[in-house]
Amino acid sequence: MHNFAKGAAIALLSLALTACSSKPEDDIELSKSSPEVLYSQARTSMELGNYSKAVRSLEALDSRYPFGPHKTQVQLDLIYAYYKLDDAASGIANIDRFIRLNPTHKDIDYVYYMRGLVNMQSDNYMFHDMLNIDRTDRDPKAAQDAFNDFDRLIKQYPNSKYAADAQKRMQFLKNRLAKYAITVAEYYIKMNAWSAAAVRAQTVLETYPGTPSTERALEIMATAYDELGQQKLKDHVLMVMQSNFPNNDMLK
Repeated sequence: MHNFAKGAAIALLSLALTACSSKPEDDIELSKSSPEVLYSQARTSMELGNYSKAVRSLEALDSRYPFGPHKTQVQLDLIYAYYKLDDAASGIANIDRFIRLNPTHKDIDYVYYMRGLVNMQSDNYMFHDMLNIDRTDRDPKAAQDAFNDFDRLIKQYPNSKYAADAQKRMQFLKNRLAKYAITVAEYYIKMNAWSAAAVRAQTVLETYPGTPSTERALEIMATAYDELGQQKLKDHVLMVMQSNFPNNDMLK
């Protein structure tokens, strides 16, 4: 399994490097092109799915003609192309620059939406997904950033055509973040850090309510309070569990 993953990683990395490489004559050709020709080339490359080539044309446009007729569209296209290339660092950098320079642009809701998509993509480790490996325990910073991006979009632009999809993605991210909190709480249990386990499990109920991790969070809290000798708190947790998960084994 590990050899397959390593082989797949090397093969995909090789493809990525090949796709991103450019010949010197290509660069010379780009330097001679007018902004109209460069943009036409970029759009054609985008339509053909050749995002590496599109990025070269768009970056040439962005650096050589920063005040050209297509300046904002070039930046929007670059954001999308970086997303398609799974280049989170360049994508976020260009998104933040666009927001800073064009805070009232008519497509600013799209830019916030793309920020969420880029961060969400960054949270997904491709090879783990390919091999069906659950890595909910990995650092959730990108997932949290994506959640915040979509939340900002929905609150600031509730009528955006991207709001409905952002809402669905927030639910997915909420489940992922709740699951991570459970993983941390279970680690504290192994370390006999009962108070820390109870606090972490409680964040699932307060910050990520209504997720599939809710029942497990209540179980952890009941166990932790029992170990801490907090009978009243344990009884309250069991009462909540009785109302929501009456078939839980802890109630028998």
